[in-house]
Amino acid sequence: MPIKLSVLDQSFVRSPELAHDALHDTISMAQWCETLGYERFWVSEHHAFLTLAGSAPEVLLAAIGMATNTIRLGSGGIMLPHYSAYKIAEVFSLLSNLYPGRIDLGIGRAPGADMETAVALATDGRPKFERFPALVDALTRYLQDENATPIVSPQPPKDLPLWVLGSSADSAQLAAEKGLPYNLGLFINPQAQHDLVRLYKHYFKSSESGQRPYGVVTMGVFCCDTQAQAEEQQYTYDVNFFRRFSGQFGGPNDSLLTPAQARDFPVTPQLEGFIAQRSQNRAVGTPERACSIIRDVAKRFDADEVMMVTNMFRVEDRRRSFELVKKTF
Repeated sequence: MPIKLSVLDQSFVRSPELAHDALHDTISMAQWCETLGYERFWVSEHHAFLTLAGSAPEVLLAAIGMATNTIRLGSGGIMLPHYSAYKIAEVFSLLSNLYPGRIDLGIGRAPGADMETAVALATDGRPKFERFPALVDALTRYLQDENATPIVSPQPPKDLPLWVLGSSADSAQLAAEKGLPYNLGLFINPQAQHDLVRLYKHYFKSSESGQRPYGVVTMGVFCCDTQAQAEEQQYTYDVNFFRRFSGQFGGPNDSLLTPAQARDFPVTPQLEGFIAQRSQNRAVGTPERACSIIRDVAKRFDADEVMMVTNMFRVEDRRRSFELVKKTF
């Protein structure tokens, strides 16, 4: 079967005062990806990141659904340990009834934030990451068991897929055991074992929600008309990402560096090492080069679908990247 292409959008914000624009850019980007013929468009959940505006993917999905017609929409993902499984079942049953046959419910174990924020999200101040498998079971029961109590209203449709998202062997094993589709976040863990999706498929146990395994890899993609442009976009993103995790960015008035500013950022061994770690399993370059890397990653990981994360500084460059990849692939 041919490899399918899809998109994960993180509502990328250049500066705090532009969050409104970033959210509307996400809606516009979903429309653009639908026009180009992408398989699905997912939005992420992040908290306390000034550069990411997607703190409530379920709200954003409702808005995107109103603006699109055919493309599948999903959460990439809901960080389930923060929430009640019953409430998530209600929310996504409602979305699935609003947009029949178009909603994917992707769930993850990660906090999507720092631990201070995770504590703030927990109703009792105690994050429940260790309960993730049990929460998956509860969510599956509410969505698929007609006799589950309390009932979910509106009734969940039968075609609402529940996905497990992750970046390690634990998530692949859980998806296989539960008989659920699996999305491996290579953009989070570029050094992930290349056989994770293959092992997931090998140990997959058939369930009501899926009679065969389905594996997706989500990878960083920076595609431009020229190699130099693509490398500039990738480098700008890496420098800003490095600033965030080295404590040089994060204040209420901080903004992302522009490509020109990123070129002048001091190059240290720490920055070089950070970029080297991020460079595996991502596609940077012209359409031909980027698509060649995408195909290679899909083959090595035995993926049925490749989902792209393209955090370029300018929204028009992200649009162009998706256009070039889809037309060339």
